[in-house]
Amino acid sequence: MIPLPQPFLEISPVSQSVLTLKQDARGVAYVTLNRPAVHNAFDEALIAELHAAIDGFDHDDAVRVIVLASAGRHFCAGADIGWMQRAAAHDEVTNLADARKFAEMMRRLGECSKPIVARVQGAAYGGGFGLLCTADIVVAETRARFAVSEARFGILPAVIGPYVINAVGQRQARRLALTCQPVNASQALAMGLVHDVVEDTSLDDAVERQVTALLANGPRAQGEIKKLFRQLAPGEITAQVQELTASTISRVRITQEAIEGFRAFLAKRPPAWSIGSESPSREI
Repeated sequence: MIPLPQPFLEISPVSQSVLTLKQDARGVAYVTLNRPAVHNAFDEALIAELHAAIDGFDHDDAVRVIVLASAGRHFCAGADIGWMQRAAAHDEVTNLADARKFAEMMRRLGECSKPIVARVQGAAYGGGFGLLCTADIVVAETRARFAVSEARFGILPAVIGPYVINAVGQRQARRLALTCQPVNASQALAMGLVHDVVEDTSLDDAVERQVTALLANGPRAQGEIKKLFRQLAPGEITAQVQELTASTISRVRITQEAIEGFRAFLAKRPPAWSIGSESPSREI
């Protein structure tokens, strides 16, 4: 469990052995995968509880940032072998229903309006790799390893595939999925999967730096950024894209959050929604 820098509230999930939820006084929610005996591998219970946890925090106005972490030596080893064996014994209709639950969990993470910071130690393989692709910021220790490993088991990274492509690009995604070769933290940093690599003793401090930076900014603006950027892709900037961006900024800049942000800037003070930050710089 990662140490929390502020007083926090512990929330009881459906099963204490699968997921642990905590929330500190700043509105930082800590979601910790808690199946260390199987390296936090996914099964039906973890998928259901993670979906419910992210959904609950996303709809809680008191929550500003979500930290996604894990207990034990490894972040997430991917799919639980027992879960995969149970799925293989079922027919295609049952497998489709099961896969849809996993896909809905991934969508819920990917569409969460709150910033998500992932804290990675050890291995992040298969579905664990996919989880990182839904996060906004990934902080990893130097010894972390990453792999899209499904083809080793004769299956493919279907559900996580779109998220992997969005995170690292089409060609890197194909290489990772076809070879199943693990990459180290430095390689993950170079391809854009990871944003910060630190020694294991500095991992919590590095996560906290990202959290502090996020808490200094407008929460509604952050939600709008995530929503808008999901609709944008590299390529031609069409008339539709221009209209989308223009209509978005015209709507957002008349909100109370934006008005407060401009007032605070001119008054050389932190805005009301900023936690633990200095007044914004006037040097632009």
